Amino acid sequence: MKDRGGESVIIGQFVDTYPPCLDGVGRVTQSYCETLTAMGHEAWYIAPQAPDEGAEYGFPVLLQHSVKVPGEPFRLGLPGIDLRYRRRLEDIPFDIVHAQSPFAAGEEALRIARRRQIPLVSTFHSKYYQDFYDKTKSKVIAQGVVKHIVRFYNQCDAVWTVNRATAEVLRTYGYRGTIRVMENGTNREPLSPEGAQALNERVRLSGDSVLLFVGQHNYKKNIHGILDACALLKAWGTRFELVTAGDGPDMESIRREVAEKGLGERTHLLGFMANRAELMALFHRADLLVFPSIYDNAPMVLREAAAMGTPAVVVRGSCSAEGIIDGENGFICEDESGEAIARAVVRALPHTREVGERAQETIPIPWERIMRDVVAEYERLIMERGTRKR
Repeated sequence: MKDRGGESVIIGQFVDTYPPCLDGVGRVTQSYCETLTAMGHEAWYIAPQAPDEGAEYGFPVLLQHSVKVPGEPFRLGLPGIDLRYRRRLEDIPFDIVHAQSPFAAGEEALRIARRRQIPLVSTFHSKYYQDFYDKTKSKVIAQGVVKHIVRFYNQCDAVWTVNRATAEVLRTYGYRGTIRVMENGTNREPLSPEGAQALNERVRLSGDSVLLFVGQHNYKKNIHGILDACALLKAWGTRFELVTAGDGPDMESIRREVAEKGLGERTHLLGFMANRAELMALFHRADLLVFPSIYDNAPMVLREAAAMGTPAVVVRGSCSAEGIIDGENGFICEDESGEAIARAVVRALPHTREVGERAQETIPIPWERIMRDVVAEYERLIMERGTRKR
């Protein structure tokens, strides 16, 4: 392969989350494609097809036949049986492929990389052992998934993680190869009048302090802890409203728990918010993002909240807490219990404005800055593969 000399790169971004992006990995992939396209490269979003396909994107999208995963808001791609997809894929002259998942999307990216003798990059995002153990309650199945993951990453030309803590998780799985930390970015965005109006039409807030949770409504995110904390805050006389955005398998159980704890008048469960401007207006309106998850690795919502000047409460020692300095650009609770979360909220509320300003200054990294490093690595891998071929 010739020296690219600053030419544009054609990249296949393979991900298991279909548009509209329902999770952080899908939103990261979308940001990769948007930013790389704006920089003059050709970045394809390749994923399972959505039933409500039709959204317009500023980058090329290639979707494959899919089936719904039982009990999950996600779909499983079936690229092997989709002839239209495979014919279209053959026409795209990828220079490099990037797998954002080690499962169906990763296997498809690996197939393309081997067949065309081009580099394969993969990013490790999630605590997959915990995911599969929670679903199956089987250590044998979860350990089998981990072995598959390590086997997959051993076949990649480069393996990236989104922070140091996530790299350590991958090490515990048994991966011994080179890991590069390639952080996620977040662009600072002005408050959109249209987004603020949409939010005001969706929910009427009283003016009390707004505690916000954004993410999949799954108890593995420690939503029990948030609701326990809110029950304590109510008992202590703290004036607040809890707002959540997102959907997930435990939504109905969460609704019942809100009622059982007597939090109905103070809680607004808004569901999945597809309008990004409205979501960013919600981050701006909140006083505090309450995110006491010990499951998440590098949640985008912390960066997005910081970009809008809203600090977060996170758990000490969690992957989410990387980069958070207590009382400086966020707040740290000692553990994931409701009492620890509630005490952190009480301590935080008088200081959210100044700490939010410092969070806005120190946490978000523009996507274009991240993508400059990404493109440099892509080009290095392309050149190395060209040298090997010669």
